[in-house]
Amino acid sequence: MPSSRKTPVLAVMPLMAAVFLFLAATPVSAEIPAIAVRQQTEKKDFTDAEIVDGFMKTAFGAEYHLAGRVDRIRKFDKPVRVFVAGPARADRLKQLARVTADIGHHVPNLDIALTSRRDDANVIVTLVKDRDLDKAIRKFYGVDTAKNIRRSLDPQCLSGFRKNDKYEIEHAEVILAIDAGDFVFLDCAYEELLQSLGPINDTDSVPWTMFNDDVSMGFFDIYDQFILNILYDPRIKAGMTVDEVRAMLPAVVGDVRAQIAKINDLKP
Repeated sequence: MPSSRKTPVLAVMPLMAAVFLFLAATPVSAEIPAIAVRQQTEKKDFTDAEIVDGFMKTAFGAEYHLAGRVDRIRKFDKPVRVFVAGPARADRLKQLARVTADIGHHVPNLDIALTSRRDDANVIVTLVKDRDLDKAIRKFYGVDTAKNIRRSLDPQCLSGFRKNDKYEIEHAEVILAIDAGDFVFLDCAYEELLQSLGPINDTDSVPWTMFNDDVSMGFFDIYDQFILNILYDPRIKAGMTVDEVRAMLPAVVGDVRAQIAKINDLKP
């Protein structure tokens, strides 16, 4: 999406080496008490039916629909490169680098990383001050659509994507408020970055997913790892219908369950 407003661009690469050296050993949000409590009480055991229910409700449909059909699988079919623009704050850059790496670690079939070159990115994360959030939404989506978004969603943060005729995501935009507290910032960063990868629909009927507006996580929980790993399993293709996906899910869920157990050191 074009932007006419000039803002300082975060210097991504100079910090990247130091950041990624300790990412694997340092949980992305372990130092935040509100998140640590949620991680300790997180539900980690789900039936196949519970997993399938959440996947179908988030991977199909759309929380706010601008154009095109929403009854097909939407996902990236190429490496995802994330560029961060906005007011330069080293703490937020560090958190976003860790969030991105955490997602990549827990979704092995997804190639995702930060980039220092906007031209190389297919996901743009724009950081704004909270007071400028409405202005940013108007800039990206236009005045009329921004009014509808505000009326329908009243967002603290926002994401959206553009897909091609094959339902492959070509470009995604994420808007985050930089001056929110750490918990809100991380909760928004995970939810919006993950939704920009395809599961764009929110649901209030699944109590374990961060894609439920009544649920706040602040970390990449096990249930949502199921959703993203199913979506990025090579057998699930962009453009698939509900019936086509349902036919694939028994085999895919079983393989993803073993994969998630291994990555998270869970009992089979």
